[in-house]
Amino acid sequence: MARMTATHWGPPIDVLPLFAREEQALVSVLTDLDAGQWAAPTACPSWTVHDVAAHILGDKLGRLSRDRDGHHVEEPREGEPFPSFLHRINDEWVRACRRLSPEVLFALLVDSTAQLTDMWKRHDLDELGGPVTWAGPEPAPRWLDVAREYTELWVHQQQIREAVGAPLLDDPEFRAPVVDTFMRALPHTLRDVEARSGRQVGYTVTGSSGGQWTARASAKGWTLDRGAPTSRSPLASVATDADTFWRLCTRTVKPADVEDRVAVKGDEGVCATVLEMVSVIA
Repeated sequence: MARMTATHWGPPIDVLPLFAREEQALVSVLTDLDAGQWAAPTACPSWTVHDVAAHILGDKLGRLSRDRDGHHVEEPREGEPFPSFLHRINDEWVRACRRLSPEVLFALLVDSTAQLTDMWKRHDLDELGGPVTWAGPEPAPRWLDVAREYTELWVHQQQIREAVGAPLLDDPEFRAPVVDTFMRALPHTLRDVEARSGRQVGYTVTGSSGGQWTARASAKGWTLDRGAPTSRSPLASVATDADTFWRLCTRTVKPADVEDRVAVKGDEGVCATVLEMVSVIA
């Protein structure tokens, strides 16, 4: 693998220390659920809390099998788009896991995170690995892949917490890295926006979990960095709160649903493009 020196995704983010704490927060919720809560519907269409927990387990075990053990047995069918392939195998796994009791599922979940963290610690996270597809089709540094994995676990935990009426995991310690990671989709989101070199697009996420980011146009495309635009007249600027931001990026809400929570300025078309940013495989 080639070593990464600089990227258009902005400075690296290290989320490895958060995995164990994120899992412990999930365990604390799952521990006291009754049968009715395990069967409660979630924001994932047709999936219950049990199903989402099974999906989390499948993600972890699949990672270990592929990345640590080199076990590759599933590929898209001929002509099957990758998102459709992913949806199919996820659904097949969840359906199979419905045969597992919550107690068995819980025990398997608890055993997997430490193995994942240990696996990633053995890698140089600045190396290039596979693509993070929502951030672009090219090979991405491993730190972005690891951060993507953390955001997926966090989002699914939020879905479980919402389904059972538990407090959301919105402490800045947990949510700020999600916001920071999701923002790495901005250069890819702007890929079809033509602008002269140096033009800037700003995105502000308000509150303690937020921050400011700027995408800059160059001859090679758009690049991202933390901080507010330095231009007095950016091509476009968007601002919203952290809760709205992550829900927009996961398509839990649509831009039209949250117009009162979003402020835009500048080129209307570019603002609309920015608000269509998706930081999950859709």
